[in-house]
Amino acid sequence: MSIASAPPRTEAIEWRTDAAAVPYDEAVLAMEARVRAIRAGAAPELVWLLEHPALYTAGTSARDSDLVTPLLPVHRTGRGGQWTYHGPGQRIAYVMLDLNRRGGDLRVYVHHLEEWLIRTLGGFGVAGERRTGRVGIWVADGAGGENKIAAIGVRVRRGVSYHGVSLNVAPDLAHYRGIVPCGVREHGVISLAALGLRPAMAEVDAALRANFAAVFS
Repeated sequence: MSIASAPPRTEAIEWRTDAAAVPYDEAVLAMEARVRAIRAGAAPELVWLLEHPALYTAGTSARDSDLVTPLLPVHRTGRGGQWTYHGPGQRIAYVMLDLNRRGGDLRVYVHHLEEWLIRTLGGFGVAGERRTGRVGIWVADGAGGENKIAAIGVRVRRGVSYHGVSLNVAPDLAHYRGIVPCGVREHGVISLAALGLRPAMAEVDAALRANFAAVFS
């Protein structure tokens, strides 16, 4: 599978949604091809919505000791961050944007990704929050604790971003027991389903698309 062949660049961002789970290595190759095409001016920017089969990925800061039990296949990847889980029921959004045309500030870009997730969660009545020193979006549990509901891991090649964000809609949270997610031991993970919410993935996608336009326009 390849997503590199696309119409010539226009100002519009292309959106793609895959219904079937996409193998991780295949997705990385496709993103890298698209990044090259965007850089060359041969394809528009892209937001790719998908799911992966159940697996773990290790970012550039991952510690071997945080792979507690290899319950699932492990993929080493060039994105930023540490260990995370991907699997069915989790909406992944790979975001390929030309940051050179958008100011080039990586911190601003990550802040926009956070804001995108916060606004999307807000549409479902969930108060997602940032935490200083911890990447991702967090939800307070009402008892003084908090759990991570969305992860962020990005890479930039010659000014074009790839990888992106993952939002826990209704994944199997038990799979997180095999890792220390993002190196954070003192907090847990949660999903919309665990909060009692059961939106269809199409509803989540529609919210992501609407809020992306509001944040990134």
